[in-house]
Amino acid sequence: MTDSEIRDLLVQTRRIAVVGASDRLDRPSHGVFAFLVARGLAAVAVNPMLAGKPIHGVTTFGTLAEARPLEMVNIFRRSAEAGAVVDEAISLGAKSVWLQLGVEDAAAAARARAAGLFVVMNRCIAIEWRRLGLPGRIEL
Repeated sequence: MTDSEIRDLLVQTRRIAVVGASDRLDRPSHGVFAFLVARGLAAVAVNPMLAGKPIHGVTTFGTLAEARPLEMVNIFRRSAEAGAVVDEAISLGAKSVWLQLGVEDAAAAARARAAGLFVVMNRCIAIEWRRLGLPGRIEL
């Protein structure tokens, strides 16, 4: 995707499900989830190990299906596990999938694009937000 397409995607997206969100301070998913919440987005955490527990004041869902409705699914999983999350995002009606920095699955990305989803792969949403100079806070 081009910078313009990524900028449009980020500005137009209001609800982001973060799969693999963590309550551990040393995990990138913890910091990125905090970043999204601080921006005023309707960010929801998805992690079966933490279901029902809050992360940054937001109750964690055990499954992606419980986190519906979905706009964007932000994936913090190993590359080998990302395809299953992408397939679930497609089946649940997500509009886009974002595979975080270090997460790559070309076949899953192709399936998502074929299903009409926007796909960003191997990039950090927080880094891209800052790099593109997007606003510090978005009002819903």
